[in-house]
Amino acid sequence: MIKPHALAAASLMLACSLALAAPKGDAQNDPLGSHNWSYMRKDLFPATARVIFDERVKVSAPLTAENPMNVPVSVDAAALPGVTEVLVFADLNPIARIVRFAPTGAHPGLGFRIKLQQSSPVRAAARTADGTWHVGGTWVNTTGGGCTLPSAGSASPEWQKRLGEVSSRVWERKEGGERIRLRIIHPEDTGLAAGIPAFYIQALDVADAQGKALMHIEGFEPLSENPVFTVDIPAARASTGYQVSGRDNNGNAISATIEK
Repeated sequence: MIKPHALAAASLMLACSLALAAPKGDAQNDPLGSHNWSYMRKDLFPATARVIFDERVKVSAPLTAENPMNVPVSVDAAALPGVTEVLVFADLNPIARIVRFAPTGAHPGLGFRIKLQQSSPVRAAARTADGTWHVGGTWVNTTGGGCTLPSAGSASPEWQKRLGEVSSRVWERKEGGERIRLRIIHPEDTGLAAGIPAFYIQALDVADAQGKALMHIEGFEPLSENPVFTVDIPAARASTGYQVSGRDNNGNAISATIEK
């Protein structure tokens, strides 16, 4: 005879296993074979959203990253029509979200550097005007520990003097238009190193010389220290100069004018 408490425990375990099961449909056949994809699907996207794997969303990163605190990544969703926003995340990071950006006038792509705690898929999900999320990604192998190590800046008084300082470069692209590269002095601490609170750039906006929006960037803790962002501007939106503004999670302002 099955005892009532054993039956209740079995029922609870079954309910939990069903709750953690991968969503039906497009989440079943992850091309990267990540056991965490089902959790990413539930945590990052509305339950009613259409989420599909799509090779047109390109994520480029080294197969093996020697420095887990500084992994170069680039995302390109230009092959998709009508991209309204892109979310980048790493399945196996303790903080999965890395960066979200909205290409209001720039190309739907972004270059940046990230921290990885362990080998993980790094993915980009591009939402198109019809509400569909198109997901592409790649595996990155690394020794790990990038998210739980303190930044070099957190141990130096120099970062306080230069916090938010922006350096930049602008050059022409062979494909037409321009490329902007920004580097911002900031420790970008995740809050996972003992005794060091989270301290990171939370919002960044790139606009043309007249102040018309080109890209909005929302940052999360796993961006690398002194983050570098690469933004491509189509020829039709190229400007005589550019403006950068933003803030970190402590309210410190970031502001710069980029002259060509």
